[in-house]
Amino acid sequence: MQLNLEQMLEAENPPVAGPAGARAIESDDFPFEQLSRIAERESWRKEIYRPIYHVHKWWAQRLGSVFRGILLGALAPEGADVLELFYSPTRFSDAVVFDPFMGSGTTLGETLKLGGRAIGRDINPVSYLQVRTALTLADPGDLERTYQEIAADVADRISGYYTTSLPDGTSRPVLYYFWVMQAPCPVCCVPIDLFSGYIFARHAYAQRNPTVQVVCPKCGALSPQDHQVTEMECAECDHGFNAATGPVRGKKAQCPHCHCEFNIGHTIRGTGSPPTYRMYAKLVLTPDGKKEYHPITVYDEALYKQAVSDLERSHHRIPQEYMEPGYNTNQALNYGFRSWSHMFNARQLLCISMLANRIKEIEDNRLRDAFACLFSGVLEFNNMFASYKGEGTGAVRHMFYHHILKPERTPLEANIWGTPKSSGAFSTLFRSRLLRATQYAQQPFELALLPENQGNRSVKVDSINEPLTGVANSASYDHFGEGGNLYVSCGDSAATDLPDECVDVVVTDPPFFDNVHYSQLADFFYAWQKLILDDLPSHQAGTTRSESEVQNSDAETFTERLTLVLQEAHRVLKGDGLLVFTYHHSRWEGWQSVLHAVTGGGFRIEACHPVKAEMSVAAPKRQAKDPINFDIILVCRKNRTGSEWAHVAANLQLATAFKRAESQVARLRAEGWNLSRNDVGVVVMAQAVAEVSRQPDPEATEQACLETGHSITQAIDRIHG
Repeated sequence: MQLNLEQMLEAENPPVAGPAGARAIESDDFPFEQLSRIAERESWRKEIYRPIYHVHKWWAQRLGSVFRGILLGALAPEGADVLELFYSPTRFSDAVVFDPFMGSGTTLGETLKLGGRAIGRDINPVSYLQVRTALTLADPGDLERTYQEIAADVADRISGYYTTSLPDGTSRPVLYYFWVMQAPCPVCCVPIDLFSGYIFARHAYAQRNPTVQVVCPKCGALSPQDHQVTEMECAECDHGFNAATGPVRGKKAQCPHCHCEFNIGHTIRGTGSPPTYRMYAKLVLTPDGKKEYHPITVYDEALYKQAVSDLERSHHRIPQEYMEPGYNTNQALNYGFRSWSHMFNARQLLCISMLANRIKEIEDNRLRDAFACLFSGVLEFNNMFASYKGEGTGAVRHMFYHHILKPERTPLEANIWGTPKSSGAFSTLFRSRLLRATQYAQQPFELALLPENQGNRSVKVDSINEPLTGVANSASYDHFGEGGNLYVSCGDSAATDLPDECVDVVVTDPPFFDNVHYSQLADFFYAWQKLILDDLPSHQAGTTRSESEVQNSDAETFTERLTLVLQEAHRVLKGDGLLVFTYHHSRWEGWQSVLHAVTGGGFRIEACHPVKAEMSVAAPKRQAKDPINFDIILVCRKNRTGSEWAHVAANLQLATAFKRAESQVARLRAEGWNLSRNDVGVVVMAQAVAEVSRQPDPEATEQACLETGHSITQAIDRIHG
């Protein structure tokens, strides 16, 4: 039996709704702590449990289970049991949901699974391509057939550049080549290998697999050693050295020949070119399916030179765009990288451009877009900014591991077409991304946690969602209005083609108010996408950067641009509709920016709920001293005049706000969460912002902000304990 909103409202004992059509998400009883546990389980394998949102890289991909809970709470009436609806075949067939910052498409996909109609918009064309592709995937049979046609044309040619000759004369595929960046000594001009240590390969589970691989700095021989090795002697040349230390110490290096110490970035920048690299090892797939480390031979060097020569003679198109300065690109620019093509070696450029040219030939636009999206995702793992994670896990550490374009001193070159044992290759990502997404689209499932006495496990719950097959993207709102179920577009969300009051709920996750600028990173993909999709209106500009994008590290600019988008959301949202979005920030200033955008957009905050954010072990969080593991769900309604909606001025009730925060913190702790001080801080500041948002005018809001700022620290310290 399917449940829909009308049935819930017309039931014999319907949940009680308030005079303004209060919704479940506005209630203090909204089950954020239970949703957080479900979301935590999803976060460990997001690409497995919600593959539809992971056909391509996007930053801050929010958890599908969180947004399912948000949608259920925003569309179901007050008193509805959100957790019961979570695992029921609930349908909101008449609901229209709009996401003005659609990112990877989480809001839209979860809306479609609930039978609703979804509208998404994003200013970034990389986001637009991946969402349009993921939610309108072609038939898996057509995808498989097209993949086989591509393989027949280019697989052998590409794989031919990733082979080696073993000592017994047999030819074998190479999984990975190991490279090291070099810098010329500013005194003796000798090129220095920028190793911080000579252990270049470890197993992910060192206790069970304690063997590491070491390269001799003198003769280049490889040797297996215990993972705790320090001082050792090379078995080939008798050279003694410390395997754990190399010439590099942080930003500086010491020349092993003249002992000059120099700044690496400054020295490379002084050459006026990107850094040079030396290939020193490879991982080979043996006939019996095992993996063996071998040093680079004359055969390998000759094969690479052949790739360089073939690239020079080819007519393949390669991106010519140059990187622009920015927080996320400056580190690469400081190392001499100027063009996006500088981030690849010659063999990578040759093989990647072969793939791009072949995909461009696909006549069916839907299939072409799908493989263009897959191709673009392959770039993330196949460049000279990728590195080796080791065996026992996905071997390739992708280039955006640090959320910046950080030059890699010991990069890994993977086999671009790949083998069944490969990581990050075109052939393997076709299976793990495109085909897995189509399987999920056919039968989307949810995760249900098993009782604690059955271990930290979950099971899949099938047959409660609407399938995501047969979804078609409307060309315009007019077309969508005729009965379409999806409308995604690329452009400024402060100016849409949506008519007034046509949306039931706006659900979104705005860009960061910090230094991770999506467009600066997305340009890496966009430069290649344009070569294949040069007929798409979204892929005509030279960059994805835009003066209109909301993301900005300047608080005033961020607030201004977010306000414009929320004003547009106010225009298209129905009178009794909700604006719901997630946000977190560690400082009160960041919360004030969002407060001013909300009130400037014509809204007030009715409720706030903490909820699990992205994966707790993500690199930026591990590197933070006091990481934030929770987002805040902010539930907003329109400010209106009239007796029912009058915004009555009241004294600032900070004590009440802090009491609500204390209650929410207690609920999370009772569920077993260990909260950092910043976790407590976002809960406290969110409740304070909600209280301040109810002030009657901008002047009162500013005064309330000043009063609140003085009390925040004390409240956080008291609640955190």
